[in-house]
Amino acid sequence: MPMSSPMIRTRIANACDACKQRKVKCDGNLPCSYCKRRQGHSTCRFSPTPRRRPRRPHLPSPKTSVTQSSVPSVGSDVSPDVPVSSAEPSCIHTAHTSTHTRTSDDITLRSDVSAEEEADVPREARLLRDAHGKLTFVGDCAPLSLFQTVRQIVTSRVDPNAFTPQTGQTGRVSMLENSSSYLSFSAIGEEPHVDSTIAGQLVSSFISVTSGLVNLFENENLASNISAWIAKEGESADATSAVNYLVLAIGSQSINEESAARFFQYAKTLALSYLGGDLGIETVQAFALVTIYMLRACQINGAYLFFGIAARAAYSIGLHRTEVNTRFGSNTHTQRDRLWKSLRVLDLFLSISMGRPPSMSDVDCTVPCQTFNANGQEQYDLLNASVQILSITEEIVLRVYSRRKISFQLTEGISRQLRGWSRRWLPRLKQTITESSREDEVEIIGACQVMSSYYYAVMLVARPFLMYELYKRLPDPNIPTVTNLPNGGSDNSGRTRLANACIDAASLMAGLIADLVNRKILDGRMPLIVSWLFASSLVLGVGLLGGFGRILEKYARMSIAGLEYFARSDAHALQYSLIAKSLLSSALKHLQKQDVDERLRITESSSKLFGLVPKERLPQEDTLPNDTSQPGILPSNMKSVNVPQDLLTHELFTSPFHDIDPALLSLGCSLDSTAGAFLGRDQQDRINHVFGALNLFPLLDGNGHIDLVHNL
Repeated sequence: MPMSSPMIRTRIANACDACKQRKVKCDGNLPCSYCKRRQGHSTCRFSPTPRRRPRRPHLPSPKTSVTQSSVPSVGSDVSPDVPVSSAEPSCIHTAHTSTHTRTSDDITLRSDVSAEEEADVPREARLLRDAHGKLTFVGDCAPLSLFQTVRQIVTSRVDPNAFTPQTGQTGRVSMLENSSSYLSFSAIGEEPHVDSTIAGQLVSSFISVTSGLVNLFENENLASNISAWIAKEGESADATSAVNYLVLAIGSQSINEESAARFFQYAKTLALSYLGGDLGIETVQAFALVTIYMLRACQINGAYLFFGIAARAAYSIGLHRTEVNTRFGSNTHTQRDRLWKSLRVLDLFLSISMGRPPSMSDVDCTVPCQTFNANGQEQYDLLNASVQILSITEEIVLRVYSRRKISFQLTEGISRQLRGWSRRWLPRLKQTITESSREDEVEIIGACQVMSSYYYAVMLVARPFLMYELYKRLPDPNIPTVTNLPNGGSDNSGRTRLANACIDAASLMAGLIADLVNRKILDGRMPLIVSWLFASSLVLGVGLLGGFGRILEKYARMSIAGLEYFARSDAHALQYSLIAKSLLSSALKHLQKQDVDERLRITESSSKLFGLVPKERLPQEDTLPNDTSQPGILPSNMKSVNVPQDLLTHELFTSPFHDIDPALLSLGCSLDSTAGAFLGRDQQDRINHVFGALNLFPLLDGNGHIDLVHNL
């Protein structure tokens, strides 16, 4: 009789949902034997096993509220054990993001990184309202999310009345969309007429404003091709006509907005009508141009949607594979490669500026972003420079803003890439801006847009350290034992150096834009520059607020002047300028108050040496006894003498030392009894007056949305 083999029990990693619920053994098959016996084939489902993440030690912060704020807010649906990036798109997400994030987390857990080498990365994702009151997602790395964190810091720690609405200036325009009256134009049946005498000017304007952003055509032949098309006006209405109308529409936006809207509406309808037919380069060009037009018209959500069509069309015709593009000949190969790189720049700008997932990826892309001459040196090309710096910025978002912390080790790896890009491109870009004449505005504007993206990349990677330093330097009203150091501690710490790098990048960008504005080179509608300049103004404002130097006021005013220049045509720039001015005003008031407090402390000690500030006697004091032990308390044999309150207050504020607290100078009276609401509040009064501690992770505060109109 053959020996029976012993039963080997196989451990199943995951049981089906029915077996889990009934707590019975599951064989792991689909359907499992338990469900087969009960004829539950359709109900046998295997839910993925939730991944258990080890609890990582939180970064010790100078204030206890930082540790508390590392957990998402109670109002969100995100569990504290699940990283925020897995519950919602933090900014830019590709197929390899989750694997990369887990690997980075494991490396962080294994490495012995001290608390002094880390900083929290604020989770700043928001739901904001658009022009129609609908909720729209804005991710962590977006300038608008930075504004929300800055606003919370300022209103809770410095000035509760900061960013209040300014009557008649902010209006009801959303920060995400601008509902232009011309964009509601609906008479699209008749083909709009094109004036051939101004076509050349419109084409030149188009080439200038898109320099450094996209390169969709052979610019040398674009004007002649459109002139030939105008001569044949009315003979054909195809995708090429849609592309030409869109070129003219973008060129007309800063000249005649009504004509631009008419061209745009007709071209958009024409492009959509040919979308179901044969796809080609013209289809991709048309919807890329629709995206650019809507960006310049402050229609960001619409631009984001229409760009998705351009991206899908590009993949459909194989623009992402250079070996496919080579089959069309040398000239067409170059054009298709340029078209793909232009789409990458648009995609990354949209994704980073709004904190949303991109529509395109480099995973299966073989189009090179570098061109070399016969000597093996990289050729100067604005489009290549723009793709390279925005690709580095994309990596910053993936490696920094998908995490809860950023370390010096991670920052060094990113800074090495930024230094390499700067070494190759920055000298030539600066030379183009400083040495080119007014006639070379195409190259100047392109270089400005590329350099602005570089400065924003530096600000983005160093921003967590700036926010850490700002939080440490501002006093916490809920913790009276923690004192505010005027210089925020040692200026030689790694965090401080990185915070200064963020401020330096913002200062350089503000100076660059101010120079070109003074030279009257920049167009009034530059969405990329406006978005990055807004972030620069916020960084400069909080840098001034945090005591990084009074010279920052100069650069903050430069950034505000630049935003006001664009505000003539750009509704977003108008609102951004109001925000920047309110932040600057709050920073200056805070610094002035700090100076007064510091002077009071100095005067308290120095005035005792020589009696520099003698006690002045009021006429009514002659009737008071000299041996009064406590102010306001008279001996029993003396009748109380009423000193008029207005007289005492007038004496205080008309004296040469009216800015000084008399209690500190031993004047025998306190502002708490006279004008205590102004200067004489003690520390506890200040604590009760200021809002609570800052939450660095304000995910979906306010029932899931914030109406920015009421917070400006």
